[in-house]
Amino acid sequence: MPILTVRQFPDPVLRQRSQDVDPSDPSLKALVADLFDTMYAAEGVGLAANQVGLAIRLAVIDTTGGRDPEARLVLLNPQIIAVDGEVEEEEGCLSFAGLRAKTRRGESAKVRAVGLDGQPFEIEASGLLGKALQHEVDHLNGRLWIDHLPLAQQALLSGKLKQMRRDAAKA
Repeated sequence: MPILTVRQFPDPVLRQRSQDVDPSDPSLKALVADLFDTMYAAEGVGLAANQVGLAIRLAVIDTTGGRDPEARLVLLNPQIIAVDGEVEEEEGCLSFAGLRAKTRRGESAKVRAVGLDGQPFEIEASGLLGKALQHEVDHLNGRLWIDHLPLAQQALLSGKLKQMRRDAAKA
């Protein structure tokens, strides 16, 4: 049960559009297990493959923190096909350790993806799951949660984001 390293902003892989993955690739099962282990260890509710340096269209979500195995969601090659409404709620990201801010997202989202079993499916959700679906698919498209911040929130975080860029440049 390896714990993978979660890439931190401004790592360039976070802005990279991920490539489709072959659902029949036998190595995916082990990678999915590693993604869930990494996400749970970081106390997250979702994790996209590019957050661990792999620019492939794979994300995992579990809004129960591992308490309900049936809630584990694996998304291969996901696409958002509909977003309804708008909500502004606090959000964070494992690639922005310790940062949280009010973010604008759709109130609900409908996503089409392929499961680990190779079968296509659609899921529609609101609340935390709806937000997580949008957040993780955004990652796979090279968009970050900070791209959804209202101007006032952007201003509040600008100093911290500049510091993260400076720290990365020193590393």
